[in-house]
Amino acid sequence: MQGTWRWNVVFGITGIVLTVLFSIGNNPLSVIMLRSLYAFIAFFALAYPARFLMAFILKPPAMIGDSQDTDEAKGSSLDMTTPDEDEDLNELLKAQMQGATPAEEQGQGAGNDEAAPGFRPLTPPQFVSTTNKQPEDLAKALRHLTGE
Repeated sequence: MQGTWRWNVVFGITGIVLTVLFSIGNNPLSVIMLRSLYAFIAFFALAYPARFLMAFILKPPAMIGDSQDTDEAKGSSLDMTTPDEDEDLNELLKAQMQGATPAEEQGQGAGNDEAAPGFRPLTPPQFVSTTNKQPEDLAKALRHLTGE
């Protein structure tokens, strides 16, 4: 069960408070005290099933055993390591610097010739720097952008 007997006392006191609040205007003090005693006993007793249900609901899920063959265990772990491809990357960069594809350089273009014979890696043009522009051109562009 969840908690201790103190929770039962708290439930019982809650029963007393509710009984007093709902009957203070209609009943004499002796009736209120007697009904509060009955409410304390009832709420104290009802706290046991309430604690049992709380323990059942809040119970942590059972841990999966060491057997990985169950359907619940499939897909529960993910291996985030990647293979070491430093050498392939270096070859690709060297070939791009020399202007040839890695398949042409190694002589292994058998499968690539049929699929894409004119393939060339994308080499975008460099951005134009503003350091070699004339100040008049820059001022003209600025006036154009600001709407003057």
